[in-house]
Amino acid sequence: MDTMSAEVDAVHTEASTAADARGTTRTFVGNLEPSVTPEAADAAVLVVSELVTNALRHGGGTCTLDLTAHPDGIEVAVHDRSPRAPRMRTPDLTGRTGGFGWPMVKSLSRATAVSPRAGGGKTVSALLAR
Repeated sequence: MDTMSAEVDAVHTEASTAADARGTTRTFVGNLEPSVTPEAADAAVLVVSELVTNALRHGGGTCTLDLTAHPDGIEVAVHDRSPRAPRMRTPDLTGRTGGFGWPMVKSLSRATAVSPRAGGGKTVSALLAR
């Protein structure tokens, strides 16, 4: 991603609920110029919702959301306190234990990454089409 020669829009916020993170994301993508397609906006909201929900549930109860718009994509990064990476697992078709989120994030994203943070915890990031 070349962000050196292009204008970049970004937001950095504490995410206390998935609903707040979805609202922040909708506002962020809604204000981008040039505008994104409705499909790209929906994908960003879904990915943020899943990553923030998991960070709050499994990552220590707090997280930080970074959204960055690049000329050719939208980067989502969620930082939490847990060192445990998301993992693929067999989805539970009975609806009790989930298993659908990480495959969805991977299918909606051009690329995903999980990086340890120097002070502990991790960052889960996804690059989405714009």
